[in-house]
Amino acid sequence: MPTANTLDGSWDKRIAKGALEPDFTIDLHGETLVSAHARLNRSLSAAIRTGARVILLITGKAARENPRLPPTTRGVIRASVRDWLAASPHAGHIAAIRNAHPRHGGAGALYLILRRAR
Repeated sequence: MPTANTLDGSWDKRIAKGALEPDFTIDLHGETLVSAHARLNRSLSAAIRTGARVILLITGKAARENPRLPPTTRGVIRASVRDWLAASPHAGHIAAIRNAHPRHGGAGALYLILRRAR
């Protein structure tokens, strides 16, 4: 996504400190791939309409590989999110995508920083 690095350093400092507070949360954890994609689009539309600037997107963590268990498809939502967002009609509203601070889910979540409404 070409807009992934349009934030100044103060944003990344706030994220690293855990000082960023989401305005809107989208929880895709436990969804199927198809329902997660649909929910992401609907929820992103709602967040934009309400004027949210920071969205917490909960994807869930990928399963750890365990050689004693069959392969799992957990983590496919997280792997698909960036492609979905890049192809989304809302792509122009997204200024950046960052990994979430551990207090907001760490590896199981992302922050979507939206551009200011003009």
